[in-house]
Amino acid sequence: MEMRDRVRRCLHSTHQVEIITGDHAVAGMEREERALMPAAVLVPLVERTEGYTVLLTQRTDHLEHHAGQISFPGGRTEEEDASPVETALREAEEEIGLHRQHVVEIAGFLDLYQTVTGFLVTPVVGFITPPFELALDDFEVAEAFEVPLEFILDSRHHEHRSMLYKGQQRQYYVIPYENRFIWGATAAMLVNFAQRLTGGKPLLP
Repeated sequence: MEMRDRVRRCLHSTHQVEIITGDHAVAGMEREERALMPAAVLVPLVERTEGYTVLLTQRTDHLEHHAGQISFPGGRTEEEDASPVETALREAEEEIGLHRQHVVEIAGFLDLYQTVTGFLVTPVVGFITPPFELALDDFEVAEAFEVPLEFILDSRHHEHRSMLYKGQQRQYYVIPYENRFIWGATAAMLVNFAQRLTGGKPLLP
């Protein structure tokens, strides 16, 4: 319960978050004022015997947005979604078959995240209780896997790298885990979570 309490205390208690971070903050650039598509992701913390893990997905290679990347279950907000929580839970059910009955508690919310592709993402942190069986949407999700939360919280695993994007050198986070590379928005949200939970320096809005 100690970890649960720590997680609850470090998060925003409402989805009406005023802090906007994003790809621009990681890159050290000004935030671009533009029309943004609302979206939400579920940050699933799975309560395993050996400690909490974070459930992530590997997206399929043919998708229009973020093909092949590692991400949280989630997506754009639909008209029928009453809140970002509803978006995150609906998308988790559709993408990986994680039924909302297994999300035993919504712990809170991370800072809003603006992506370079034009989404404003609300990260919804939820506690997941096993046992559960996943049913992946083969069109969107190639694989689902778990990473120990302890590994994510270790700042030694938060690598800062750079790449040329539309003629500009942009920085981004990478979290290497086994034979995988968690990078981009997902890595930045995990770094934001780790920094909030451990009291580290937050990403600048």
